[in-house]
Amino acid sequence: MKMSITTSVSPSPQFYCRSAPASALCLNIQVQSSLAAVFAQALCHYPEGDPVLFPVAAHDFASPTPSHHTTGTPPALLHSCLLSRSLRSPSVWVYVLVTLPFPRDSDIILLTEVYYGSVELNMGSLLSQLGLECGRKEVKEEERHLRANDRELNLSYKYADNAIKTSKYNIFTFLPLNLFEQFQRLANAYFLFLLCLQLIPEISSLSWFTTVVPLVLVLSMTMAKDGSDDINRQRCDRQVNNRKVEVLIDGELRSEKWMDVQVGDIIKLENNQFVTADLLLLSSSEPLNLVYIETAELDGETNLKVKQALTVTGELEDSIEKLANFNGEVRCEPPNNRLDKFTGTLTLKGETYSLDNERVLLRGCTLRNTQWCFGLVVFGGPDTKLMQNCGKTTFKRTSIDRLMNVLVLSIFGFLALMCLILAIGNGIWEYQEGSKFATFLPKQEGVNAPFSAFLTFWSYVIILNTVVPISLYVSVEIIRLGNSLYIDWDRKMYYPKSDTPAEARTTTLNEELGQIKYIFSDKTGTLTQNIMTFNKCSINGKSYGELLDFSGQRVEIHEKTEKVDFSWNNLADPKFCFHDHSLVEVVREGNPEVQAFFRLLALCHTVMPEEKEGELYYQAQSPDEGALVTAARNFGFVFRSRTPESITVVEMGELVTYELLALLDFNNVRKRMSVIVRSPEGKLTLYCKGADTIIFERLNPSCSKLKEVTTEHLNEYAGDGLRTLALAYKDIDPEYMEEWKLRHHEASTAMDEREEKLDVLYEEIEKGLLLLGSTAVEDKLQDGVPQTIEQLSKADIKIWVLTGDKQETAENIGYSCNMLREEMTEVFIVSTNTAEEVRKELQTARRKMRPDGPEEPTVTKSRSGLFCLLKTETVADEPVDGEYAMVINGHSLAFALEKDMEMELLRTACMCQTVICCRVTPLQKAQVVELVKKYKQAITLAIGDGANDVSMIKAAHIGVGISGQEGMQAVLSSDFSFAQFRYLQRLLLVHGRWSYLRMCKFLRYFFYKNFTFTFVHFWYGFFCGFSAQTVYDEWFITLYNLVYTALPVLALSLFDQDVNDRWSFQYPKLYAPGQLNQYFSKRAFVYTLLHSGYSSLVLFFIPWAAMHDTVRDDGKDIVDYQSFALLAQTCLLIAVSIQLGLDTHYWTSVNQFFLWGSLCVYFAVIFTMYSNGMFLIFTSSFPFIGTARNSLNQPNMWLTMLLTSILCVLPVVAYRFLRILLWPTINDKVRYKVRQDKVLPPAPRRVQARRTSTRRSGYAFSHAQGYGDLVTSGKFLRRSPKSRPALFSQTDSPLAQTQPQFYRTISEREEPPLSSWD
Repeated sequence: MKMSITTSVSPSPQFYCRSAPASALCLNIQVQSSLAAVFAQALCHYPEGDPVLFPVAAHDFASPTPSHHTTGTPPALLHSCLLSRSLRSPSVWVYVLVTLPFPRDSDIILLTEVYYGSVELNMGSLLSQLGLECGRKEVKEEERHLRANDRELNLSYKYADNAIKTSKYNIFTFLPLNLFEQFQRLANAYFLFLLCLQLIPEISSLSWFTTVVPLVLVLSMTMAKDGSDDINRQRCDRQVNNRKVEVLIDGELRSEKWMDVQVGDIIKLENNQFVTADLLLLSSSEPLNLVYIETAELDGETNLKVKQALTVTGELEDSIEKLANFNGEVRCEPPNNRLDKFTGTLTLKGETYSLDNERVLLRGCTLRNTQWCFGLVVFGGPDTKLMQNCGKTTFKRTSIDRLMNVLVLSIFGFLALMCLILAIGNGIWEYQEGSKFATFLPKQEGVNAPFSAFLTFWSYVIILNTVVPISLYVSVEIIRLGNSLYIDWDRKMYYPKSDTPAEARTTTLNEELGQIKYIFSDKTGTLTQNIMTFNKCSINGKSYGELLDFSGQRVEIHEKTEKVDFSWNNLADPKFCFHDHSLVEVVREGNPEVQAFFRLLALCHTVMPEEKEGELYYQAQSPDEGALVTAARNFGFVFRSRTPESITVVEMGELVTYELLALLDFNNVRKRMSVIVRSPEGKLTLYCKGADTIIFERLNPSCSKLKEVTTEHLNEYAGDGLRTLALAYKDIDPEYMEEWKLRHHEASTAMDEREEKLDVLYEEIEKGLLLLGSTAVEDKLQDGVPQTIEQLSKADIKIWVLTGDKQETAENIGYSCNMLREEMTEVFIVSTNTAEEVRKELQTARRKMRPDGPEEPTVTKSRSGLFCLLKTETVADEPVDGEYAMVINGHSLAFALEKDMEMELLRTACMCQTVICCRVTPLQKAQVVELVKKYKQAITLAIGDGANDVSMIKAAHIGVGISGQEGMQAVLSSDFSFAQFRYLQRLLLVHGRWSYLRMCKFLRYFFYKNFTFTFVHFWYGFFCGFSAQTVYDEWFITLYNLVYTALPVLALSLFDQDVNDRWSFQYPKLYAPGQLNQYFSKRAFVYTLLHSGYSSLVLFFIPWAAMHDTVRDDGKDIVDYQSFALLAQTCLLIAVSIQLGLDTHYWTSVNQFFLWGSLCVYFAVIFTMYSNGMFLIFTSSFPFIGTARNSLNQPNMWLTMLLTSILCVLPVVAYRFLRILLWPTINDKVRYKVRQDKVLPPAPRRVQARRTSTRRSGYAFSHAQGYGDLVTSGKFLRRSPKSRPALFSQTDSPLAQTQPQFYRTISEREEPPLSSWD
């Protein structure tokens, strides 16, 4: 029987069962994820019986309480359906109330089909109508919805809490998971398979311990390293998760751990605290609900950023009662990694307010200069933008690792081929010759020639497994660890100012440091210090800031140059440094033009002053403005305070207050800012500063001569890489000003075209200006940056700068670093707004660089990886005549990275020597890196210092983090870290090159000695009836790789160097072979294989021929298996030791000791193991009794060793002699020069490069609009006289030393000169 039941839905928020029988059991269930679980849970607790479904109408339920939902919020509607199941007693029923959220005021009719005898609820249609999915499939979050102070509702959405986890294992999963990961390595799985074979007595001719001991050693070492790394990650996680913060719970502030904070909580932050999670700012102690934050952890910038809360939430202030009653609802974007964007809405009391990035505090920021603030948690833990930018940690493997996998697979195939040949030989031999030996070597029952061949195959798999010994992987790990420790211990990469050494955070990527082709670098905090200094200025046609000697020649300024004494100015900043005494003299003499110049700098800005503990601090949104105001301060024009209507300045000791009539703020279109002030004498003046090209267009014609002189000075400053501004002023008629102010008020209150009307008024009043001069500010590069870039360029490494800064700033740094040069053929600027325009500009640039080049790129398709499953496409490099550079902004880059245009971008960019991408997002940084990795098949390195660089660092083959003052987020995600960009050249040109050279030498030699060892076994198989008998003593086989040859090759791999570090810097071209992968490749492997084959033939047949039909001096026979084995293994060990000596370029006492010591150990071991005593104690284990003393006392044995050694080495020496003579490499040429000179090259000197340039830098102000609206708002005064704590509690705090916008005395240790680290 089948019937359909109709149930109705009522919009009431709560129901009570009124008509249910007295014996019924009522359940009220809140559905959160899957309705299927509710039905299953309701039915599974009761005995089985025939199900009966009764219809229930809305009138069967009462709604005793009205809706309690806030206006503007959709109420949760309850869908009620009555489920019943007949029990053994028909009078017992079960009523189930199912609670579901529905849209407001909607009635839903559900049809449910029920069958007697079995339950058949039509769950698919039901769930589809409810918007739910069956099963546990995770639904991607499309919008975040939360309500303040309502944990129950917010928890129902199952948002991530604020705990973070970066570790991989726990105490239970470590062992199985780590072993599972290790056995995914082909070699480890292979050796486990060999171990299983060795446990089968029928096929094993070697003891099981020959494989177990090295396998356990490898697994244990790797497990210890992985465990140590994971413990460190867990320790960091616990440290962060257990930080304390005040959380508003149940109407009171409680101290809670970060990990216990939930989405929707309101938390309180205090000055200098880290932001706990991504917060919606509600209120703060500052005027206009402002907070000041430092974003060094996010973007590496140490200048303060300003965030502002909504006015409606700012009224909550610090009232716990108001905050506890706050029930605003936030709807916003889902978790993402965009640091510069946030979209959402806040609904409060029926009103909806827009939210953007200015209202949000991101996790990882630090609260500065703000006594307290309250925030609503929007994203927690892994959902925060900081963690979203960290991305998923990928296991990075070097190109040599990947090549090794392919080679190991090839070796397995080669091993199988050799075993197959020997097995076939065994089958033939057994068939033809085996019956002749059956009398004294009887066959086991059932063993015939084919079966014997089958067993022989597996026996030879065991014997010949030394072609890939497990000791190879042990040695590789030790070599990588040793080269990593060299980086950690390098005192020339230690930065004393911040007590920061270099650190190799991974031990698996060292050799890839010697193969870098592309470097992707951030700008702020990586190339620059983000500290601006006032260096020079031009006032009324005279330039100040340079020092000249008596002959008028320019004198270089260095650390010991005498500084200007500002002791006459009590308010001067003691950190300010200037060397031209003449400027102070003209200021103190009262020169009107000079004083007007500094008066402009003291008045025309949006800096905010603050006095704490008698010291004056400036809060500037960018360090360039702070540098200019500080310069005016030191030269006697001290900006002290401001109100919305006035600016107070101390001019040469006198307090002067100017009335502020208007502030015409900066933006990226105007590229200038102006203030209009009234002096105490009633004089109206407009002061303006901005980009020189913009100011010169608005000058009075009477300034033409001064303009020419100033232009020359500006060109000179630009030639030094300084950022320039032009300064001008204009006296204004009071009557005109009154009329202009009326029009300004009308325009500023207009509802339509407000910005356009204001721009017209600004253009009108900013005309007819009188030129005062210009300023030159240095965006201080980190020490040694231009020299480092020059060195890396000589090494044929291409450097791309990926920065979030504006275009002009990025270009300025490009010229300062000598990445962009005036002598370049052309610098292409790609800055358009449509995809077609971007494509056109890229094609135009490409055709200019290579007019005769093909329109379509040359793409080579190939396969790589294990079993050739990985398809690769390689775009060939295209040569160009001349030097080119390209600058592209983020908007154009977004189009260029699309699938149909990425190839055009790649071709054009790779033709350029320098590429600068500005205004790029973290995601775009990673996309650029991935593009180069995908199509160039080159090794990439990314270097940065902030969280916005993390995605780029993780995307590149090698990630380098700049540690120290700018934050640690990039360091935590990096593979290597140090404090200064200049250390990158030592990391690559010295440590990287040496690591690559050593690893390649190690692999070539290791394969040589083991293939030679194995091939002798192969040749011996043809002389032993293919019986899988070993040619060597079993103990020699066990100790060959573990004892006799292990330490000498480790010494080679840890200490060898072709030339020292000085010569490596002197000849950066030495780096090129690594980029071309010349030292170890498939071709080099084949050469090694052929070399081993030749050596094995010599090492087998020369001893065999020498001992054939040979007798001792006393006439006794020495042609026996044991004597031949001893001779063959001794010849082998001597030959490979000589080969090691030929491969060693740099001999140390350690190399000598290990090489000679290993040979001595060998002879000591064989005389001990082949002695009578060992035979008597362990008869079965040491059968070679007396072999050593009986054989090695014969001269012909030693003559045979000498002959085999000469024949093995002769071809190698001849080839190397001819190669050096006829086809010398760059290494050969430099090593020859080293031998000729026998003197170290001079240490590179750090000289400030001076270049001539006609290009002037752009407007050197903040990257965003200034504080203009705030200054003139009248609301920036404090609402209460509460005192704030000092910005830094310790004057010697390392963090305090990195704040360019705060000016006070900070003692710093002098950094050693460059010669000490080169």
